[in-house]
Amino acid sequence: MGTRITDIRAISTAPQAGCNLVVVRVDTNQTGLYGLGCATYTQRHLAVVQAVAYLKELLVGRDATAIEDTWGLSMHNPYWRNGPVLNNAVSGVDMALWDILGKEAGMPVWRLLGGKARKAVPVYRHANGHTIDELEDNVRAYMDKGYRYIRCQLNGYGGSASYLDVPDGPPDGAHCDARAYMRQTIHMFEELRARLGWDVELLHDTHERLSPIESVGLAKALEPFKLFFLEDVLPPEQVDWFARIRQATTTPIAMGELFNNPMEYKRLISERMIDFIRCHISQIGGLTPARKLAAFCEAFGVKTAWHGPGDVSPIGHACNVHLSLNTPNTGILEWCGTDTHEQINEVFSGVPQQKGSYVYANDLPGFGIDMDEEKAKKYPATMEVPRWTQTRLPDGSVVYP
Repeated sequence: MGTRITDIRAISTAPQAGCNLVVVRVDTNQTGLYGLGCATYTQRHLAVVQAVAYLKELLVGRDATAIEDTWGLSMHNPYWRNGPVLNNAVSGVDMALWDILGKEAGMPVWRLLGGKARKAVPVYRHANGHTIDELEDNVRAYMDKGYRYIRCQLNGYGGSASYLDVPDGPPDGAHCDARAYMRQTIHMFEELRARLGWDVELLHDTHERLSPIESVGLAKALEPFKLFFLEDVLPPEQVDWFARIRQATTTPIAMGELFNNPMEYKRLISERMIDFIRCHISQIGGLTPARKLAAFCEAFGVKTAWHGPGDVSPIGHACNVHLSLNTPNTGILEWCGTDTHEQINEVFSGVPQQKGSYVYANDLPGFGIDMDEEKAKKYPATMEVPRWTQTRLPDGSVVYP
C-alpha cells in the first residue's frame, strides 16, 4: 500500500505581529510520519485555509510520495489556476510532501535535491531610518554583526511623507510622491557611499512605487553607486519596460515577489532582462515549481534571490535555504532574522541559523522544522486590514500599475 495521505489541514498563527502565517500539515498512514509546508498569503490567509480544505477532499488516500503527480493534479483540478490563493494552498501540500519524503528517506531536503552546491547561503538584511544618520547607524550595526549585503530604505517604501502636498481630507493610506522619492533615494546612496565606502554591498527596493519611465531614470541614476541589485522596480503588469531599463543602465535588477504565473517571468529570464529572480516560493506553488524555475534561470545566467520577509513561515524560509544550498546559480537570499525572534522560536523549532553573512540549514530529515500547535494558538492570526498596501498618490488616487 505504501505511504498514503490520511489528512490535510491548515494552521494559522501570527507569532510575529502583523504577519499571518499559514502552515499546512499533511498526515500519513505511517505512525508519526507527517510533513509541514508553507502556504502563507498574509493579506488573505482565510482564503488559503479554505482552499486547503478543497485539496484535502481531492488528495486524502493518495500516494504521499507521488509529489509531481500531486502537484499537477492539485494545480489543474480546479480548472482555473495560477492565482495567489490556490498557489499558496498547493505550495503548503507540496512542501509538506517533500518534508515527508525527506523524513521517510532519513535525509534533509537539500540532499534529496542532489546535495549542496555551497556550504551556506549568503543573505541580505533590511536597514531603514528616518534620517540618513539613523540609516547609517543601522547599516553599521548589521555590518558589525558580519553582514555584507544590506538593503537600504529611507523612511520605508516610497520615502518620507513630510514633503507631500495633499488636498484637504485625504483618504487613509501610504501616500507617495514618486519624483521626490527618486531624488531622496539618489541623495541617500550618495551619502551612504561617501560614509560607508565600497566594502559593503548595498541594495534597494522601490516596491513598485514608480511609473515605468521613472523606473528607467532611477535605475540609470543609481548606476554610479554600484548596487548589488535594485529590487521590484516595476509591477508585473509593466514587465515589457525591463527591456528599456536593460538598454539604459548596468544596474543589476531583481524582480519577482508578486509573480504567480510562469508567463510573467518566462520572457524576462529567456531574454536576460533581469539579473535575479526573487519569487515568493509559496506564491508560485511550492518547491516543485521553484526548483524548475531555478534550473530555467541557470540556463540564461539569471541568479536566484528568493523572497524571505517576515510574512514567510519558518518552513518557507527553510525551503528557501534548502533549495539555495542545492542550486548552482544561487545569488543571495532575503533574510528577516527569523532565527532571533523569540516568539517564532517558541512556536517553531529547527529554524535555519544565521552566522555572519550566511544562513545554515540543519541536517535533520526533511526541512528539519517542527511546529508546536498548542503554542501557536497563543498567537492567533487576525483580520486586520494592512495599511502599507493601500498605496496612493499625493492627490489621494490609488496607485495603479
